[in-house]
Amino acid sequence: MADPGGGAVCNGSVDTHSDVPLNCTRNGIVKEAQQNGNSDFYKPIVESFEEAPLHAMVFTYLGYGIGTLFGYLRDFLRNWGIEKCNAAVEREEQKDFVPLYQNFENFYTRNLYMRIRDNWNRPICSNPGALFDVMERVSDDYNWTFRFTGRVIKDVINMGSYNFLGLAAKYDESMRTVKDVLETYGVGVGSTRQEMGTLDKHKELEDLVAKFLNVEAAMVFGMGFATNSMNIPALVGKGCLILSDELNHASLVLGARLSGATIRIFKHNNIQSLEKLLRDAIIYGQPRTRRAWKKILILVEGIYSMEGSIVHLPQIVALKKKYKAYLYIDEAHSIGSVGPTGRGVVEFFRMDPRDVDVFMGTFTKSFGASGGYLAGRKDLVDYLRAHSHSAAYATSMSPPIAEQIIRSMKLIMGLDGTTQGLQRVQQLAKNTRYFRQKLSQLGFIIYGNEESPVVPLLLYMPAKVAAFARHLLNRYKIGVVVVGFPATPLAEARARFCISATHTREMLDKVLEALDEIGDLLHVKYSRHRKSARPELYDETSFELED
Repeated sequence: MADPGGGAVCNGSVDTHSDVPLNCTRNGIVKEAQQNGNSDFYKPIVESFEEAPLHAMVFTYLGYGIGTLFGYLRDFLRNWGIEKCNAAVEREEQKDFVPLYQNFENFYTRNLYMRIRDNWNRPICSNPGALFDVMERVSDDYNWTFRFTGRVIKDVINMGSYNFLGLAAKYDESMRTVKDVLETYGVGVGSTRQEMGTLDKHKELEDLVAKFLNVEAAMVFGMGFATNSMNIPALVGKGCLILSDELNHASLVLGARLSGATIRIFKHNNIQSLEKLLRDAIIYGQPRTRRAWKKILILVEGIYSMEGSIVHLPQIVALKKKYKAYLYIDEAHSIGSVGPTGRGVVEFFRMDPRDVDVFMGTFTKSFGASGGYLAGRKDLVDYLRAHSHSAAYATSMSPPIAEQIIRSMKLIMGLDGTTQGLQRVQQLAKNTRYFRQKLSQLGFIIYGNEESPVVPLLLYMPAKVAAFARHLLNRYKIGVVVVGFPATPLAEARARFCISATHTREMLDKVLEALDEIGDLLHVKYSRHRKSARPELYDETSFELED
């Protein structure tokens, strides 16, 4: 699989000269699906994707329409010098060039995003615990620039950070080993992994990650985003096929595009959509030539960060086995946060780690650090050590960061001699179920799996997105993340809550009480407990296979 130009997995002939470390199998048509055991054994998937009322959709599109009209009017006024333009503009001597700043691609940022920009990039001046401190700022020019008032908003309830297990915390004696490593190794490495940047701490961490995931080997990288974007091109290339979930993270999308492989998108978590693409890939092969695909790689995430949904892993594994494709799973949000002991979606569904070919995850969420990893079979990881762009060109992970991950992982695994890690995983699950249940009872539309600590609350209208975040911070001292287009579909702007094990019941109740009041004030309690109007996304039985 690992050689982007090789033929490890074929739906035609097998390239016997390939140096790919994974087993070579024919990607032919299999008459019977190879099920991974009894389907009743797997954990049932309980997810919610409720449709919005018609009036909410009408007013949402109407709001964007009015905003667009006024945007064109203001662009006209700026072009004629009637209104001052605060955005970056082309120099006069480049007026005949193709526009670099004042083009249509910048229209949305210039005229819509800028009006509510104060809800993003808020400066934090404390650790991202259950409570944090926010530096107050104001704008005198409608959010084009900001100035700090010198006031700090203390003890804001943090409902936005990915600090799932609360391990991104202030220094205490449990972090003594991190301090010792800082004193011994310093902060920087000053080299890449392939040159002089592989330390004993990196090897210790990689062995621990492999043990944690119950796989043969692992490799760590200094940046989570680059773990996907810089390593997928090492696994597949021209003549290969990538089947990607339509809601995959930007790092997966970038990595797929950089690889040069053909990319086809399947509906989110829709098994029939995926099977149709797999079947067509086997039958028809590559476009024009009809040659067999060199490899077929399925890209999915464990928890989807904007939807809060969990991958339908048992069904996808069954398809992977049936059609002899490879499976690459991004567990950035799921590792450490789901499963009885925090080992991600494989443990969540009680499956065999060998069912997944490539494990990817990050250390930025549950482990309170930074960086990412790839894990799986030893020959795959050895191949990546030689061919990974990150290993060849990116600076190695900082030693104190590596030690923080080691400390956190040992805590979760119980290797520190305590049960604190397991207690945090269990508390996160309790907080998640409690918060989701209460939000549903209050009448909000929330997306995702009932056990996902990422909780999207649908707001729809852009004006309500801004008002929601501003009111929660200014009135109730609650910090939330609000998300809109282009990170979400145009009409599905939302607030995204991230639950932490360090949230107390009192904190969650205070947030729920504030949301109850805000929901009534802004009229965002849209729930009527109806099924999604987007079955093509979420209801696989609605997907009709074409003959």
